Amino acid sequence: MMELDFDKMNGLIPAIIQDNYTQKVLMLGFMNKEAYEKTVKTGKVTFFSRTKNRLWTKGEQSGNFLHVVSIKADCDNDTLLIMVHPDGPVCHTGTDTCWGEKNEQDIMFLKELQDFIDRRRQEMPEKSYTTSLFNSGVNKMAQKVGEEAVETVIEACNGTDERLIYEGADLLYHLIVLLTYKGYRIEDLARELKERHSATWKKH
Repeated sequence: MMELDFDKMNGLIPAIIQDNYTQKVLMLGFMNKEAYEKTVKTGKVTFFSRTKNRLWTKGEQSGNFLHVVSIKADCDNDTLLIMVHPDGPVCHTGTDTCWGEKNEQDIMFLKELQDFIDRRRQEMPEKSYTTSLFNSGVNKMAQKVGEEAVETVIEACNGTDERLIYEGADLLYHLIVLLTYKGYRIEDLARELKERHSATWKKH
């Protein structure tokens, strides 16, 4: 464990809690030596509650634990930055962060879109464009992905940035529809890219 300076603030040090995925700062708490040691041992963030005068594991009542990914000390060894995976909302008011922010990134909308397309595949509502794609068959869906890819390339070479983003979004949408039809999700592509990245990183 790190050698931390607990003497500067009468036995306490501030701990900044940040989401490892979204990079959002979730909350700020204080730890004494015992709270820090328990956090390291259990892998769940534990603070020293100044109001209750005891150790307090975040989530012990709500179930919204903060699972530790990494712990870093600042240059003076008197402040911690703890990267976590949160189980749910962090603030006692029910918000994602103690600053009332949403703990999300726009990239996470791809998962929502995937979930929406999954539902369309199950329900197949009439007059839905996505339903018509599923009904057209795999060859037509694959052809549509190809068309959107060509349009994206054209905009990249001879179009505007605005049209490039528009056509790129169309390409992603139709690709997710094709993946869904084949029984896969956008997360499968992310997993493949992650594995490739890890393999490449190890070689270097």
